[in-house]
Amino acid sequence: MAPDLDPEVIAALEAAAATARPRAALAPVLAEILSNGRAKAAQRLVQGAGGVEVARLYARAADRMVQALWWVTTEHLFPAHNPTDAERLALLAVGGYGRGVLAPHSDLDLMFLRPWKSTSRTEQVTEFLLYVLWDLGLKIGSTSRSMDEALSVGKSDMTVRTALLEARPLAGDADLAETFLTRFRQQVEKADARPFIAAKLAEREARHQKVGAVRYRVEPNVKDGKGGLRDLNCLFWIARGLAPDSPLGEAALEDLLTRRERRLFAEAFDFLWQVRIHMHRIADRPVEALTFDLQPEVARRMGWRGRGDEPAVERFMRRYFLVARDVGALTRAMSAQLEARQQKKAGGLVRGLSALWPGRGKPLETPGFLVDKGRLSVTGPEVFDEDPTRLLTLFVEADRLDLDLHPDAFAAVTRSLPRVTPRLRRDPEASRAFLTVLAHGQRPYRVLSIMNETGLLGRFLPEWGRIVGQTQFNMYHAYTVDEHTLQAVGIINDIKRGKLKDDHPLASEIIHRITDPEVLMLAMLLHDVGKGGDRGQLEDGAIAARRACERLGVDSRRIELVTWLVRHHLALSDYAQKRDVTDPDTVQACADLVGDPERLRMLLVLTAADIRAVGPGVWNNWKGQLLRDLHRRVLAVFKGETVDEPDPLAAYPELVARARETGAAADVLVDWAADPGAERHPRAVGRATTRVAVAAADRPGLFAALAQALSRAGADIVGARVVTAPEGLALDVFEVQDGAGLPYGQAEPRRLERLIRSLEAAARAVPEGTPDVPEDETVMTAVSARRAAFDVRPVVMIDTTAASQAVVIEVSGADRPGLLAELATAIAAEGLSLRSAHIANFGERAVDAFYVTDSAGRKPTRRARLDRLAATLEAVLDRARLPDPSPGQRPITPVRASVRDVSDLGRLSGRSPDAAGRKATRSRRAPARTDGQTPRG
Repeated sequence: MAPDLDPEVIAALEAAAATARPRAALAPVLAEILSNGRAKAAQRLVQGAGGVEVARLYARAADRMVQALWWVTTEHLFPAHNPTDAERLALLAVGGYGRGVLAPHSDLDLMFLRPWKSTSRTEQVTEFLLYVLWDLGLKIGSTSRSMDEALSVGKSDMTVRTALLEARPLAGDADLAETFLTRFRQQVEKADARPFIAAKLAEREARHQKVGAVRYRVEPNVKDGKGGLRDLNCLFWIARGLAPDSPLGEAALEDLLTRRERRLFAEAFDFLWQVRIHMHRIADRPVEALTFDLQPEVARRMGWRGRGDEPAVERFMRRYFLVARDVGALTRAMSAQLEARQQKKAGGLVRGLSALWPGRGKPLETPGFLVDKGRLSVTGPEVFDEDPTRLLTLFVEADRLDLDLHPDAFAAVTRSLPRVTPRLRRDPEASRAFLTVLAHGQRPYRVLSIMNETGLLGRFLPEWGRIVGQTQFNMYHAYTVDEHTLQAVGIINDIKRGKLKDDHPLASEIIHRITDPEVLMLAMLLHDVGKGGDRGQLEDGAIAARRACERLGVDSRRIELVTWLVRHHLALSDYAQKRDVTDPDTVQACADLVGDPERLRMLLVLTAADIRAVGPGVWNNWKGQLLRDLHRRVLAVFKGETVDEPDPLAAYPELVARARETGAAADVLVDWAADPGAERHPRAVGRATTRVAVAAADRPGLFAALAQALSRAGADIVGARVVTAPEGLALDVFEVQDGAGLPYGQAEPRRLERLIRSLEAAARAVPEGTPDVPEDETVMTAVSARRAAFDVRPVVMIDTTAASQAVVIEVSGADRPGLLAELATAIAAEGLSLRSAHIANFGERAVDAFYVTDSAGRKPTRRARLDRLAATLEAVLDRARLPDPSPGQRPITPVRASVRDVSDLGRLSGRSPDAAGRKATRSRRAPARTDGQTPRG
């Protein structure tokens, strides 16, 4: 029978089939059929149709094209007007295509079904059809099986069974297809469902381990990530396995999930499909990771708009993570029902077979709780109605017994959230239970994470609820705000238990001298609740922390300390990374701010955990040493001691000796502070950078020359320190990476040899172009799409009050190859010398601080000169560096990045920023929004 197409299209197909080269002639006709169908789907997407509706339209577009190809192949090219039984052939859509949903660039999964062995005609049809589909540029997953082969492999292979559960006839012999599907579904219905369910859950666990077991990574994988489409598909497959005859497994879903949960399932499925389809269309290829460059455009196309200081992209991503959380809750709810029906094997994600209610588990002394096959459960749904404080004591018991929550207990908590009233939030027993988990628990990260997943943490602490799923549109933070905070809480617990002594030796020592661990953990939990506030993160955070502590019944003295820690939780990091910790004025300012040793101890532990919890690889020995040096000097001030400043060159005797003999020396070092004599090789375990040190006679422009040499070699400077000995010998230490973010030279060690020669030549002021200083041909100047997505506001701050012997210049702007070299060159061109430089990178943003003097070593004071320098530096930061898109490359409209521009040190230390005109700050006004966001209802 002819396909349901316009007569003109059918005529074109017939004409193409009659040519000498039908395969080549058919391709453009079929491409047009597919293109027209996809255009209708895209139009419905623009009109605001739901994701599932649009995905079905894309599948329907593929159906029409494949059916047209089947018709012309079997009726015109390889006809069999009276086929024998052996020549019967059916085409089935399987997998996701069989479910009838596709993204624009999804694979087409097909199964050619025959009664018995293959014949010459069935092979010809199969081969021709596949070749044409490949000619169209489609990615095809295909298999050809007899009915018995398909039934056999569908019985033994759980992956094949999954694909066949979604099978639907597409073309060919309808009776053959229906006979197979009937027999297959009967086979599934008779089989024990438990091995299939266990296999699906094991696949889910393995997939999460591969893609990332954390649900709240800020660049999530929409298809395979935790809380993504595959997790919903897993529930769908289980439902189909339990009710293979039910359309889309609806009968099983109705039995396993409540009406509210089924609504959440449908809404999550629709939202995630809409996101995925937009991603495919924007990238024009099959992408599954929702990367930074895609997020603003997806948000715009889905109709999100900014609200206050929260940009549209952050509101959209928060919605994404709330949906991902709902998917996790659905998985637990369905697991509970499966266990109640004893349809899951012991082991895997959820252990044991159990029934939910009384008599099936070991009761505990705490009323209403029981241990059910190794997990903590409840005796009935009325447990929390009788006493809402049990919502909190449940988690105390979970931590005390080191048990996960049974899915039934999880669901019971979720359904009892209306019991969390203002009265419960002020209940002393509930507050004690909460603080026990937070500050005295065995595994606060795990327990608080479960509490967060249920929604209880945000309901009990409204301040926390405002940051659940909140993202920050920048490359620095790897997780949502709530996940970052919970990880920081867990890191403090690990430090306390001695698990991180190698990475945090000082914090591991002093944490046991902190007299009030509850204050420390409350400050850590609340340190970021002010993000997105109108008054700024620190001030709004302090206000929210005070409100939360008062509600929890914390006494006024401890409230003041928690509030102070939240307001100043960034100060120690700012001083260590953006200021010269060897400068007496800087150390004294930090000591004046902190006030006493107890606050210093708390602030150091909090700072270390906060930095480490930002993301993998953010904490390193470099930052640790800076914090330890600052702590040692501030503590000395409190004790009234004088810190003996060691010779800055003493750690590198061989390097310094060579520099004095030859004028300049450079080398690659493993450990800057701990072991100067260690093996010199960048492949140190756990290192994210390669450390390069240069010793040379100091001269104007030396640092700029070295930075230029590094830039020419393709080295990305992510940290730098400059010290100058009284005798005039300078030591410059750089932390560098390659363009891929790996330690420089790790992939190509020979590049290090060229880099050393280049740096030594630059230190000796050898003119560029000298034969023995070749430029690295592998330097990459293009800005990645992810980095290009951010509009970073440039800021220049010149502070004449921070140091008595120098002016501090702090700049912040979009990081790019060669930026540090340009900044250093601009400073040198003004006739100023660098006394020290402090380089920090926060994702897409560079934040650099320079202590500068005039050529005579004096503090520059002329206002006009400093203003001129500020304007020059701002121009360097603001210089357009994004290359024009190459042909076929997608243009990217940058969106404002969300992160602090400069440090708050001047304000926090109490100095008047306008005193006697001594501080000049220049910043370009934030650009008008250019992402074309439209209102969202």
